[in-house]
Amino acid sequence: MNAMNEANPVGSEIFSLINAIDAVSPDSPLEELAELFASPEYANLLSLPVVENGRPVGVISRYRFMDIYLKRYARELYGKRPIRNFINDKPLLVELDQPLSEAAQHVAANMKFPLTEDFIVTRRGRYLGVGFVMDLLKVMEQKMRANTDELEKAYTQLKSSQMALVQSEKMASLGQMVAGVAHEINTPLGYVQNNVAIGQELFLQIQSMMAEYEALVDKLLNDQASEEQVAVQMQLVAEMRNDVNTQEMLGEMHGLMSDSLYGIDQISELVLNLKNFSRMDAAANDSMNVNDCIESALNIGRNVLKNKVEVVKELGVLPKISCAPSQLNQVFLNLFTNAAQAMEAQGMLTIRSWYAEGSVYISVEDNGKGIPQENLTRIFDPFFTTKPVGEGTGLGLAITHQIIHQHGGEIRVESQVGEGTRFSIKLPATSSETVQPILKAVAA
Repeated sequence: MNAMNEANPVGSEIFSLINAIDAVSPDSPLEELAELFASPEYANLLSLPVVENGRPVGVISRYRFMDIYLKRYARELYGKRPIRNFINDKPLLVELDQPLSEAAQHVAANMKFPLTEDFIVTRRGRYLGVGFVMDLLKVMEQKMRANTDELEKAYTQLKSSQMALVQSEKMASLGQMVAGVAHEINTPLGYVQNNVAIGQELFLQIQSMMAEYEALVDKLLNDQASEEQVAVQMQLVAEMRNDVNTQEMLGEMHGLMSDSLYGIDQISELVLNLKNFSRMDAAANDSMNVNDCIESALNIGRNVLKNKVEVVKELGVLPKISCAPSQLNQVFLNLFTNAAQAMEAQGMLTIRSWYAEGSVYISVEDNGKGIPQENLTRIFDPFFTTKPVGEGTGLGLAITHQIIHQHGGEIRVESQVGEGTRFSIKLPATSSETVQPILKAVAA
């Protein structure tokens, strides 16, 4: 992998969009991408450039990689294969010396939906770096404010990719969670492996005892066996019975198997949550209990929350509502991770849900550092973020607001600096089920 750098050519507007990302060799094994996509410096990348002899030969997207790696036995089947077998060999290219307005029109006219790849910046065909579509959107927005008609038209074309941006933000969020999710899988996997190893040792002991018991039965049924031989075998069996408590051993094996099944269930639940969260059919409606979406988002974000955030759940009995579950999962994951990031030390996240007068209500409240009043009016604006450069796109809460609005709901925010923040969501319940407003409080 080689990073490439060139001096800024005079007047090049595209230079400010270049991210000098190390390119991937087409002969590198696919498994090498797992570490790259999980690292913080690549967290916002939709795709990695693949370069050979200084020239881009394609890209491999985060979505394409995850689509391969979440399949059963994918690591064994594909991990050692070269990346060139999986790349898109027709990447979106932008020349460095091209005017920004032309570059914007070119990107808008040629990018594919859903949006899963960044564009590559070249100079006379040689790789320079990667440009983020969202960075391009920001620059275009600035030029729109300067009444640049040409850029306004290009921005309108890019804005039509609204659902693709939702999916891109979702995949970027999931990319940031990959390392934590891997850890969450390894924990139950570790004790399942340990239990199986212990169970194997106990099985060998039982197998040995059964062999001695069978030998005793054979001698008792054999007319040719002497009394001395029978007595010796009986003594051996008696000593084994004294040394090993069979009932205790079987009880231990039963406990090991139960623990192992519980660990496997944890892994299955996490993988299912990942699959549901990353679904491409984000607009698909389903009948769903919002509490299930909350639990799914907590499982995905568990590594961000644990050891730092005490989660208190007060989830009411809710009717199922017609919604896009993967979109609501994204809403709750955004709110939960934002709450964790707002806590400079140990904090508390309180999640409530209840049903009243034909609507489902959700409250997400933290005791973090809070949001200044001057920022509250802009909190849902696209590209508005108070995070350092490279740590946020400014799209998370904007997309959250959009998803809730598209569901016919409302979202409000209240905050006090030094005290915390509360997001309140109201969603229409179309179900005819009768629900008793009983709360069950659970501390996680």
